[in-house]
Amino acid sequence: MKETLTCRFIANGENRILLGPPGVGKTHLAISFAVEAITKGYTALFLTADDLVAECRKATEKGTLQRLVNRWSRPDVLIVDEVGYFPFDELTANVFFQVVSKRYEQGSMILTSNKSYLEWGKVFGDEVLATAILDRLLHHAITFNIKGDSYRLREKKKAGIYPANLSN
Repeated sequence: MKETLTCRFIANGENRILLGPPGVGKTHLAISFAVEAITKGYTALFLTADDLVAECRKATEKGTLQRLVNRWSRPDVLIVDEVGYFPFDELTANVFFQVVSKRYEQGSMILTSNKSYLEWGKVFGDEVLATAILDRLLHHAITFNIKGDSYRLREKKKAGIYPANLSN
């Protein structure tokens, strides 16, 4: 984790992937990494997976899809939050592949996901596409597997509002 905060991974075109269940702090860490990068003079762009889908649809309607791919390829680090919370449609999956391919060994990415890599075929709707994406993402990457209970539900459990056995 400390190595990531040096931001050398950005200069080296490497990726950071944060995996774990909802509520364990993946987004918080991704934003912290991005803020540290910005303080060191790097550029960053934060998108949720939902933003990806919405922006792809808009760009398709306007005929500006390539411009969108170029915009997402430009920042020193691209953060994509919540990959896997719902499956990508075919358009978004293909655009995501284009962005990953264009950024490969050039621009860093930080991704958060609640899905293991074995489940990414379902996320992208295509095992071959998921394998190609993972091949590029993981070649120069560190994966952080975060375990634990949701921070959001922890206080409710302590107060007896949320039964502890429902979180398992």
